[in-house]
Parts: sequence; C-alpha cells; structure tokens
Amino acid sequence: MDTSVQAQWLGHSAFKLTSPEGTTILVDPFLSGNPTTPDEYKQQDDVDFILLTHGHEDHVGDTLDIAEETGCKVVTMVELSRLLVSKHGLNEDQAVEFNKGGTVAFDDFSVTMVSANHSSSFQGDYAGEPAGLVISFYDDITFYHLGDTNIFYELELYGELYEPDIVAVPMGDHYTMGPGEGAMACDLLQADYAVPIHYGTFPPLTGDPEDFKKYTEKSTDTEVWIPKAGENFLA
Repeated sequence: MDTSVQAQWLGHSAFKLTSPEGTTILVDPFLSGNPTTPDEYKQQDDVDFILLTHGHEDHVGDTLDIAEETGCKVVTMVELSRLLVSKHGLNEDQAVEFNKGGTVAFDDFSVTMVSANHSSSFQGDYAGEPAGLVISFYDDITFYHLGDTNIFYELELYGELYEPDIVAVPMGDHYTMGPGEGAMACDLLQADYAVPIHYGTFPPLTGDPEDFKKYTEKSTDTEVWIPKAGENFLA
C-alpha cells in the first residue's frame, strides 16, 4: 500500500497513528489495564492527539494520565469532552469537542465524527452518544475507526462519502458485532483493507478474527489484515 502514514495496533481498539509529518495520534488508548497490550507499549509519552470514540473505560483508558503528562489535545464527543473537563481534571485548553457530522481539521490531518450503534458512559455518567471516527491524512490515506458498533445501513453511505482506505472493525461479539456482521459491514463500506478489533481481550469477546477474515474475503473485495498487538501494519 502506497502510504507514508505509520499505524500500529496496540490491542483491543487502541491504535497509534503517525502522520507523514510526524504527528502522533492515539485512538482509544486503553493500554495500562489492557491484558493484550505488550508491556513496552503500555506507557506512551510522545503524543500529540488522543481521539476517543466513546466513554467506556476500555476506550478512554489512559487518556487522562497521558494528557496530563504530554499536554496533548483530546478530541471527542462534546458531552464526553465536557465530562472529562468538569469532573476528571482534563485541562480545558486540551479539550477539542465536536459532534456527529462535524469535522475538525489540524495541521496535517482531519477527523470527522460519524454514527455508531452502541452506548456510552464514563464512570457512571452519561457521556453523549458513541461514534466512529474518520481520520483523513492530507494527500494520503483515510482510516475509519468504527468504534464499538453493530451493523447499520448508514455504513454504505459512509463508504461512498469518505472512501476509507482502511477500516478498523469491531468483531469480538457480545458487546459489538461478531465476525459475520463485521464482514457484512465491510461489504457496505467497500474499503480496500480491514483490521479486526475488540476481540480476545476479555472472555466474553469470543469472535475469531480468522473467521472475520474468511467471511470478509469470501464475500467482498476487502483484504483483511490481522496484526498482533504491538505490531505495525503500516510502516
């Protein structure tokens, strides 16, 4: 794949993305408490942005500690953003809030918030609605993190609108889609590549990424990559 973006899966739904200009982005950084994240990646001290899909603890993860240590921006749903500021000590100057349909642009990438079909709370408080995030690197790839979701028909529209090159698809079942629904989501999106996420971290997440790969590649033109936790799949 012709890209200058670097991408690393850190286990569960967490990613580290580095733009061609060197901007470092974490998505859903559930790291220190994540049993699948390799020890050498549990602490992140070189971060420019954190992007959050929703408020559940296995997605917010280490956001507050990383933000305090690095001074990075935290980009997320308006209600979750305000909750992190008002009750959990996030510096207001670091908070970037937006909502579904909105795009926020930075020096070398932009993020568009789209729908996800799930729920969202943080430590017992309502945290707005869940979301997916379409991350577009200027003159390079578009990476669509679906967040936690089941299948819904708007995914076909998102495929047409944003033309993602790579999609991160939750397929562990129980709390999100399983492998079969995940494959159908890929059929709607028509991306070139898919990475399975949100599986194997906890006992209920029984969805098998190899099943997801088999179903997806049988019924779509999408190629499935299954990186190991900590592995770079774009370098």
